[in-house]
Amino acid sequence: MIGYAATGTGSLPGIDADESTRIIAGELPDLPHVVELPERGPGSDMIGRTMTMLADVASDLSVETTPIGWRFCDAPGRQMRRARSWLAEDLDAAQQHFSGSAVVKTQVCGPWTLAAGVEMRNGERAIRDVGACREIAAALAEAIGANIEDVQRRIPGARVIIQVDEPSLPAALAAGVSTASGIATYRAIDPQAAQGALAAIVEMIRRVDAIAWVHCCAPRPPIEMLSRAGFTGIVVPLGTGGFLAEGAEEPLGQALDQGAVLGLGVLDPRDLSGGPRDASRAASGVLHQLERWGFSPEVVADRVVLTPDCGLAGVGSHQVREAYRTLREAGRLIRDEGREPA
Repeated sequence: MIGYAATGTGSLPGIDADESTRIIAGELPDLPHVVELPERGPGSDMIGRTMTMLADVASDLSVETTPIGWRFCDAPGRQMRRARSWLAEDLDAAQQHFSGSAVVKTQVCGPWTLAAGVEMRNGERAIRDVGACREIAAALAEAIGANIEDVQRRIPGARVIIQVDEPSLPAALAAGVSTASGIATYRAIDPQAAQGALAAIVEMIRRVDAIAWVHCCAPRPPIEMLSRAGFTGIVVPLGTGGFLAEGAEEPLGQALDQGAVLGLGVLDPRDLSGGPRDASRAASGVLHQLERWGFSPEVVADRVVLTPDCGLAGVGSHQVREAYRTLREAGRLIRDEGREPA
């Protein structure tokens, strides 16, 4: 991976896995990622896709759609069969277009975001039930191992990065997940239990010779907990919502100092003007943050990755291309100039 490589966080617009993967291969040659296309419908979304993987290793974790999301059910149904087919389609496209890549990234939904998003049969979220949370985390670790081995088989020689998406983790830790009625919230999850579940997943990822990253685009991500859990890559938006000023800046800097890779979300594709100023602005933001941390751009070049602020589902395909090209150009500006562009 070259210094200041660019990658995506996962989701893209559209329903054509082959075409989207072709765009990724062309625009992100140094760090391509397996595509996610939630516009295809239930089962291609982050939660449905990952729960399908869990049901393959634990059939009692099968889910079905409800008017507001996903709920546990007795056995895999039509939605899960469709989700499994879409995942295979996405991996087939990666196998075709990422052949020869040195590194490939794939994504799964994290255990606490799953627990906050899936309902028990009684209509309450799984996060309310300690046993259910434990079962989800254990099955996820096993499913991730199988997923990584599948990618390794399809793309021989590529090092696999698995990105665990945890947008709901901060809310779960802060008692911010709403109950089924919407008039109350569930009590906060135990931080030690949260860290332990994530650490077990990291251990599985290491066991199959892959690299563990975590992605959280919510305000106030628990950086220190994620570092203690063993993730060697942390992906967050850079400055979006001002969360770096609310306790994350120092632990992020410490993580970088201790050897972690930081994925920094440096642009919103909806705000792109389509010119070189976009790349200059993104590069300036990274350089400014590195300066605040006291790092020379050359020293940490191989441990800083540039990404969009979050997923790109809902934007146009031309915006995806422009965003990825802008990220690559921002990386070039940082590498070539090593200073804030004029």
